[in-house]
Amino acid sequence: MAAMSEKVRVLVIGGGAVGVSCLYHLAKAGWTDSLLVEKNELTSGSTWHAAGNVPTFAGGSALMNMQRYSAELYRRLGAEVDYPMNYHVTGSLRLGHSEERMDEFRRAIGQAKRQGMEYDLLGPDRIRELYPFLETHGVKGALYDPLDGDIDPAQLTQAFAKGARDMGARIERFCSVISVRRESEEWVVETDKGEIRATYVVNAAGYRAQELGRMFGREVPMMVMSHQYILFEEIPELAAWSKEVGHKLPLLRDVDSSYYLRQEKAGMNLGPYERHGRAHWATPGDPMPDDFSFQLYPDDLDRLEWYLNDAVERVPILGTAGLSNVINGPIPYAPDGNPLIGPMPGVPNAFEACVFTFGIAQAGGAGKLLADWIVKGRPEWDAWSCDPRRFTDYADPDYCVDKGLEVYGHEYAMHFPRHIWPAGRDRKKSAVHDEVAALGAQFGPYNGWERALWYAREGDDTSEEATLTWDRNGPWQARVAEECRAVRDAVGILDLPGFSRFEIVGGKAKAWLEGLITGKVPKVGRIGLGYFCDEEGRVVTEMSVMTLAEDRFLLITAATAQWHDRDWLLRHLPGHGGVTLIDVTREWSCQILTGPKARDVLAAVTGADLGQPWLSHQEAVLGGRACHLVRVSFAGELGWEIHSRREDTPAIWAAVTEAGAAHGLRPFGMYALDSLRLEKGYRAWKQDLSTDYTALELGLSRFVDWEKSDFIGRAALLAERERGSARRFAVLELEDHPKDAPYLANVLLGDEIVGDVTSCGYGSRCEKLIALAVLQADLAEPGQALEVDVFGQRVKAVVAGDAALWDPANVRLRA
Repeated sequence: MAAMSEKVRVLVIGGGAVGVSCLYHLAKAGWTDSLLVEKNELTSGSTWHAAGNVPTFAGGSALMNMQRYSAELYRRLGAEVDYPMNYHVTGSLRLGHSEERMDEFRRAIGQAKRQGMEYDLLGPDRIRELYPFLETHGVKGALYDPLDGDIDPAQLTQAFAKGARDMGARIERFCSVISVRRESEEWVVETDKGEIRATYVVNAAGYRAQELGRMFGREVPMMVMSHQYILFEEIPELAAWSKEVGHKLPLLRDVDSSYYLRQEKAGMNLGPYERHGRAHWATPGDPMPDDFSFQLYPDDLDRLEWYLNDAVERVPILGTAGLSNVINGPIPYAPDGNPLIGPMPGVPNAFEACVFTFGIAQAGGAGKLLADWIVKGRPEWDAWSCDPRRFTDYADPDYCVDKGLEVYGHEYAMHFPRHIWPAGRDRKKSAVHDEVAALGAQFGPYNGWERALWYAREGDDTSEEATLTWDRNGPWQARVAEECRAVRDAVGILDLPGFSRFEIVGGKAKAWLEGLITGKVPKVGRIGLGYFCDEEGRVVTEMSVMTLAEDRFLLITAATAQWHDRDWLLRHLPGHGGVTLIDVTREWSCQILTGPKARDVLAAVTGADLGQPWLSHQEAVLGGRACHLVRVSFAGELGWEIHSRREDTPAIWAAVTEAGAAHGLRPFGMYALDSLRLEKGYRAWKQDLSTDYTALELGLSRFVDWEKSDFIGRAALLAERERGSARRFAVLELEDHPKDAPYLANVLLGDEIVGDVTSCGYGSRCEKLIALAVLQADLAEPGQALEVDVFGQRVKAVVAGDAALWDPANVRLRA
């Protein structure tokens, strides 16, 4: 292409497997007026040196969906686009050395079954049948994935490219992006070949994504790791075996030792994830080169010695092979190891599909999700675990490096429900953090904010090792039960920094809010829950709507939802003005004071009207400082949220805790709050409330005002109401079990999957194991007997209905 002045619908920047998959899927969706630019040749970034493994196994549902989709697509892609591809579906063995690891595998079997895949759990004898060269010392079993395998990354990328071109999309290689600007609702991208104007832009620049992001004013949360794998020469014994049986060995992952071992022709490929990895291009003295296309780092084999020795003990024939080659290339990492797929935070019509640690396995699914975001405005399945907006301003470069090194060194780690990874902590602290810590608080981060999870007493085991378990009954459980009982019988206080807060101001603000939420905007002096749906009626988010005046509102939402919800609101602001949004998250803090004696405590420190009804709010003075008293309680007891400016919070905390001493006040943490809210059937965002379900499926019809002429999702919800929902929300009582059912555990009727668990935990007031679930509609009736798959064990469950198990009439809440 000569000097150009192009205008396209979508511009994809980056020509690796992910970027070209995005172009392919956009074209497949009919958006053929799309262009991809690459500064060098296709695959010149991380794609060219990628090992090309294609597992379907993943720790979360969204990633497993992506990888399942990729594997399905790759099996047919070559034929569909008429391009030759080397794709070997060999199956894989994932070794387990402990019962905790075997439980992880049992959980994965249930996840896979939910997505139509069949994994199997094998004992040592069966493992040896599939992998005769393997020593099984110390191995309890293995997870077998028959769909795992490996693909040639370059061929995959070229297949996507051919398919995209055949449908009319275009690719321009050797075209570097120089700058980006916004003009007249379009992106103007300056390249070394001229200008390109685009309605939408996609950052698919791989390990250069941060460099490109800065052109948009965006600091992409990422770092770059040095990842090595070793190729070995031909092993005659392996060559003879493969010739005899006619296929390759299954891909082997010794996850507890942290490496994979794959047959490569008649040799082998060993890929470790070492605990003491190396970050590159992370300091001013180590800048990223202007061009690192098709280049590698120098070998650093000393880092791999332990893993090589362990692999030779596991598969002795590896020790007979000579080393053929070492690949040491750059791999991008986000702070949690998941990719960034979706809207670029705070930037209109810009998207990210970058920072892929397993880009070959995820490229197909990533391209589909990205195309869904652009074409439909939403992905097919909830993909919050990959959403770029899950990280906010706390994820600075130092944080990204610390977390990237940690994630890389624990690539195959089990993610236990109570374990908090230690790197990158204390990014944001409450104004009373030290006071809370002095009471024994054990903290965990929420959008970077440190919150008390539970309060330890002298002699309690607070070590990290104590949390490396799937069991609920760790050293915290007795304290959580005590905290719950204190809230039930007396009064508890929870310091809750980090609520996301948005002031909405303007003469048209009320009408604008009415068009966004499914229900009514509360009257002045009142507060209520507002549910925001997409066009299909699926729940995007939940916010508390506090009406301060006819033209002034405060929206309060989850800490982790800050940039997600801000983007949703900004995207829907009226173009004609009349509504202003201000993010005031940093300026405020909150405490929850709740329990039957909460009124007595407040009466000692404020002259406010404590007889105001549930769901009301008022300005007050407490401990000599101004605050906002809000008559709500997520714990389901008489209570208030005390909202105060950060500088006023210490005085208010001191006044309340001093007055509370006479009434049995006890601090409680997030674990207790989660237990208490489950007993009330309260839904939590991105657990129970997600775009996997509609508002009606989640039992939120009482929050839908059908008399309103319009709101986003109304037509879809109205059609669903008329035909009846296929699924319904329900509260389940489970037979007691030492483990909580994990997120999206299967609910079973016989051998049929009939629903999903969205939350589970023990209710200390009810003394029951409780699950919130979405079930096949005809089974969501009280008394229906079901079972829940809890790490491979079928646990009996009974539908209790859709109402709260604790105080269903809200007598205590309204007291």
